[in-house]
Amino acid sequence: MPAPASLRSSAALFARHFDWPGWARVIDAHGLTIDRSFGQPHPAFPHIVYPLDYGYINATRSSDGEPVDVFVGSAATGLVGLILTVDYRQQKREAKLLYDCTAPEVYTAHGFINYDRSLLEGALALRQPLHQLWQRAGA
Repeated sequence: MPAPASLRSSAALFARHFDWPGWARVIDAHGLTIDRSFGQPHPAFPHIVYPLDYGYINATRSSDGEPVDVFVGSAATGLVGLILTVDYRQQKREAKLLYDCTAPEVYTAHGFINYDRSLLEGALALRQPLHQLWQRAGA
């Protein structure tokens, strides 16, 4: 598994080469399913509570064979970013997309993923600089 510095540099590289418009079209075409609503506990770890709606993009497959995960916020911002994650318990890496998130919700999702970095760690890859989301909120 990568060290934190290599995870962050991987996220920066990923952000530059990720097909943002293509994935936005996939979401538009297939939709999202929310299977863990805001405030709902994790099914296997009831002490972990989801701070945002969480689910998956229909008709997709991630590196773990499951649909691509997505955090869904409360704004009409579209696909704003993703978090590259390393799950140290399951020894797997994947991307969790950030859709319709405000700037505070991006921070919330990132903090949630990094709550206990001995178990799960993530690095942000953003479609545009975060300050632009803050500016959109004030418009």
